Amino acid sequence: HLSFFSGFGPFRQYLVNSSWEAVKELSKRGLGKNIDLRIVQLPVVYQKAKEQVCKIWTTLRPLLAVHVGLASSAKAIIILEQCGKNKGYQEMDACGFHPEGGCCMLDGPEKIESTINMKTLWKNISVEGIDIIFSRDAGRYVCDYTYYTSLYYGSGRAAFIHVPPLSPSVTADALGKALQTIILEMLHQCGEGRE
Repeated sequence: HLSFFSGFGPFRQYLVNSSWEAVKELSKRGLGKNIDLRIVQLPVVYQKAKEQVCKIWTTLRPLLAVHVGLASSAKAIIILEQCGKNKGYQEMDACGFHPEGGCCMLDGPEKIESTINMKTLWKNISVEGIDIIFSRDAGRYVCDYTYYTSLYYGSGRAAFIHVPPLSPSVTADALGKALQTIILEMLHQCGEGRE
C-alpha cells in the first residue's frame, strides 16, 4: 500500500523547514513492511504545490497522502487539521503571488473534510514531550491550500499535520517519531494498519 508524505521547503526566515526535516525522519523510520512510503518536498508556492499534489493523486493514487507543514507560532505543539478551506488565500507565497480571487478550486466546495477523524486520533494518541491539538482551520496559506487541493483530488483521503519549528526541545528526530505514531494510528483508522 502506497502512502505519500510531503513537507515544505524553506520560506521567510525558516531556512530549515521543520516539516521537511520531520518527513525525512519519518522516511528513515518507516511505517512497517506493508507500507510503501514516498516523500516529496513541496515549495512554499501555491501553484507549484498544487501541480505536484495533483500529479501525486493522478499518477500514484496513494491510499493516503499526509502533508506536513510548519506552524511558526506553535511551541512544542503538533496540530492535527481536520479540513481544508477553498477561499481566503490573500497572503503572498515565497514567489510573491497568491491565487486569483484568493480561491483554490473555482468549482470546489467551501471546505472539504478529511476522511480521517482527527478528533478521534487526537483523543487516542499521546507523544512524549509534545502536545497534540485538534484544529479546523489550517491557516489560509500554502499549507491550507495544499491540504484542500489534496482532499479535492484524493476524495478526502488526505491529512494535514502542522509541526512546530525545530528547537533544542523539539528535534527533527522527535518530530519524526511523533509523525510515525500519528500516521500508524491514521492507517489503523483506514483499516490498513495491520501487519
